[in-house]
Amino acid sequence: MEVECFVSKTLELLQEEREAEIEETKLWQENVSLKDLQSKGVCLLKLQIGSQSTGLYGRSLLLLEPRKHMGVSVLPSNNFGPGDIVGLYDLDGCKPSSQLCTGVVTRISQSAVTVACEDSPDGLNLDTDALYNLMKLANDVTYKRMKKALNTLNGYSSGPASDLISVLFGYSEPGSISQPNDLSFLNSGLDESQRQAVSFALSQREVAVIHGPPGTGKTTTVVEIILQVVKRGQKVLCCAGSNVAVDNLVERLAKAKAKVLRLGHPARLLESIQKHSLDAVLAHSDNTNIIADIRKDIDKAFMGMKKMNDKRDRIHLKREVGELRKELRTREATAIAEVLKRADVVLATNTGANDGGPLKNLPVDHFDWVVIDECAQALESSCWIALLRGRKCILAGDYKQLPPTIKSHTAASKGLSVSLMERLILKYGDSVVRMLTVQYRMNSNIMTWASEQMYQGQLVAHSSVEKHLLKDLPGVASVEETSTPLLLIDTAGCGLSEMEVTDDQSKGNQGEVDIVELHIKALTEAGVKPKDIAVIAPYNLQVDLLRQRLSARHPDLEIKSVDGFQGREKEAVVLTLVRSNRKGEIGFLAEDRRINVAVTRARRHLALVCDTQTVQTHGFLKTLIDHMTQHGDVRTAFEYLQVDPGTHSQARRSTPTEEEQRLTQIKYLEIKNQVEWFLQDPDQTELRFPSTLNSHDRLLVHQVAEELGLNHESQGEGKDRSITVSRPPTGSNEAGEEEEQQAQEPAAVREEESVTGPPVGQPAAVLEEESVTGPPVGQPAADLKTLHLERMRREQKKREQKIEQEKHLDTIRTAGQTQTAKKTKAKG
Repeated sequence: MEVECFVSKTLELLQEEREAEIEETKLWQENVSLKDLQSKGVCLLKLQIGSQSTGLYGRSLLLLEPRKHMGVSVLPSNNFGPGDIVGLYDLDGCKPSSQLCTGVVTRISQSAVTVACEDSPDGLNLDTDALYNLMKLANDVTYKRMKKALNTLNGYSSGPASDLISVLFGYSEPGSISQPNDLSFLNSGLDESQRQAVSFALSQREVAVIHGPPGTGKTTTVVEIILQVVKRGQKVLCCAGSNVAVDNLVERLAKAKAKVLRLGHPARLLESIQKHSLDAVLAHSDNTNIIADIRKDIDKAFMGMKKMNDKRDRIHLKREVGELRKELRTREATAIAEVLKRADVVLATNTGANDGGPLKNLPVDHFDWVVIDECAQALESSCWIALLRGRKCILAGDYKQLPPTIKSHTAASKGLSVSLMERLILKYGDSVVRMLTVQYRMNSNIMTWASEQMYQGQLVAHSSVEKHLLKDLPGVASVEETSTPLLLIDTAGCGLSEMEVTDDQSKGNQGEVDIVELHIKALTEAGVKPKDIAVIAPYNLQVDLLRQRLSARHPDLEIKSVDGFQGREKEAVVLTLVRSNRKGEIGFLAEDRRINVAVTRARRHLALVCDTQTVQTHGFLKTLIDHMTQHGDVRTAFEYLQVDPGTHSQARRSTPTEEEQRLTQIKYLEIKNQVEWFLQDPDQTELRFPSTLNSHDRLLVHQVAEELGLNHESQGEGKDRSITVSRPPTGSNEAGEEEEQQAQEPAAVREEESVTGPPVGQPAAVLEEESVTGPPVGQPAADLKTLHLERMRREQKKREQKIEQEKHLDTIRTAGQTQTAKKTKAKG
């Protein structure tokens, strides 16, 4: 690809993306209700000031949290993150006229957001008892920096990056240099694939790509490469798309005693690494006192100018202030340059490495290497801000995970979403890539699916994690839930349809929330700590529903969207896929990389809650369902969902009372007598029960029919629903046909009997049959779970009982004919 073509096309797509972002913000502010803005994750409403404090270097910090007196303790699902530019507004809305100040998000948790204000809150007279709105603002700084870097690239003639540009755009082939065979690794714990990647990176002349699938120690490998370079006396500029990724590298390198310097707004940095920031290091430099004195002189001159009446004296002082400012800039530039030159590794976000910031104080050829971590999650144009400063680059990441977020679908489809890493792999293949193959996160059963579907089956689980389970954790009991790495909870045929909402971009499923709650309860009761569990959903609405249900009881339980959990891991992950509809629509679940991210967050246990009938319409999701069915435990939602008659909510049923058991026994015997009378009449082919039966009685009809080996089918909807019982067709008792019939039927009732969906705004649909209060005395509770398990036991005995059953039916038929004759005579 030629540079001119790339630059012109990318500038056009960036402009399109920028316009889409501005237009979206404008539409939100003018046309979209505040409630809808909050549901989109870009606005937080009615926050109160929890505390005000002074942060690093005098910056004012506001801790904003939900109203406590309303009983709300968690923030709604949102897209806020450290480094985001936000506006603080009064309750009149989120329009420019009601904006109080702007700031930068420094920290975000499930219960609060901290903002470093650009304006002093003291000057704003913010009322701690008042309520405020917070909204993300469009950031044009990043756009301007990318645009400038692309224009520089287009006119690049000679400099340190000339050979690199030539290779990255296909003017020349990648080269290599010889390396000593006895490379001494600083980290003795590296596996073979990591060692090969390090050696390969050091031997490449212009570019090396480190492909690190989930859990394979990508950061560990990158740190080793950087330390090896530093050991050779070379300088490194290290960047990543997010502040979190950069801070992670700073921590790892600082532990290895490397001389690191972190560029960027201190408000965006983790507290643990702020001592490595440029501001902090400058504060302890030799020039600090001199710079402070110059600033005092400037302030003093300004005060003097106000008091002077003589025009010539004021002009003289003005000239003096100009000289002082010139000296201040020179002193500051010298101090910054000295600090930067002393550092072996300078770290910043991709856009933070721009030549308008501190790096302008360094010579253009200062850095030997440019390392870009999380390269696959960054726009290529943002990578060029840093790449123009190096002779050689290392790109690390995983292009099989989510690409950069892009607002304009048109720009994304035209190629803006293709990362530099993905482009190079497609262009050069294995000649520039080394993939890490040993993963240190997942149980092998969790890993195998991702390995086969996304990584050509090359991943291998390290022996330390290959078979680890939740029950191996300290204090965790060995129960079913903690003894399996994979659990599929299938809601197909259970009526747990997705909520019908007007916003096509967000979906919810109250029934799946109920199941997740029960599974979390089982895990925590077994001793798994909530902080070791993540609940992940692909939609913000589902995240909100889950937080409302679970966060108050489990404050340490992390509940996030798939996109928000990229780069993270937990011992147990519960994934709810939400989509359940008759059309088989799955929306953006069709993005394979999103599912790959979600599944590979789990270390010891993955529970997937979904409607297999809906999601299996997509081939990639079907491979996941097939894998979990083959290698894990499978349960039906019937085993989880019961109806609490008092609340009409789904929960595990308590033991029925004696009176409930007595009434159920009476009804059970009444229905059984009706069915037996039907069997005694050979002229009757079917027995239709009236639609006046309630759901409790209908379930008993199903139960009786099952016990007598009869066919039973529901017909109609709502009040017109009725059940028909009929004799099995001739030959249906043969083993093969019977097994096929059993495989096609749900556990206790036919699929036709389940409710198809919930009313709008109500909890997900409840199975009518679940209102059963109990079976005949001495039998297990007549709920769906019990029937399911009871049926499984019966199947083992059926073949042995067939001969006796047929003899019994023949006897009944003979007796029935006699009885019918007597009845006819009596009627006459």
